[in-house]
Amino acid sequence: MSASNHSVILAVQNFRSLFLKGNEVVMKEKIIVENGAPPGGPYSPAIRANGLLFISGQIPLNPETGTLVTDSIQDEVRQTLENIKVVMEAAGSTMDNALKCTVYLRNFQDFQSMNEVYATYFPSDIPPTRTTVEVSSLAKGVNVEIDMIALG
Repeated sequence: MSASNHSVILAVQNFRSLFLKGNEVVMKEKIIVENGAPPGGPYSPAIRANGLLFISGQIPLNPETGTLVTDSIQDEVRQTLENIKVVMEAAGSTMDNALKCTVYLRNFQDFQSMNEVYATYFPSDIPPTRTTVEVSSLAKGVNVEIDMIALG
């Protein structure tokens, strides 16, 4: 294998890494979210790489109380999107910069209710692309999880 097929770590400082991939320098930065829901495992809430934000799946965990919001699917979606919004703001971005969302629902019967709340977070003429899938189970037994790719 030639050297151009290997990634080389050039520097790591303040949660930023620079990689050399072929002749291209790739910056990778962990986004620190002071007032958001803490990650539920060994992963970053978000990573910025070359102008894109990759936001980990968020669930309806209220960061102020540490409890899950489970009153209704609308409340779960609202809290989940608020958690994403906090991550976006920590990265210096906004929901208007969303490019792609993936919505995981435990029950596809909740699609319309989810969609009503979801639409209020993306009112622009160019909403992000989206995939919505039904899954059999989600972390902590919640009914919705959403991840996102955005400009940032």
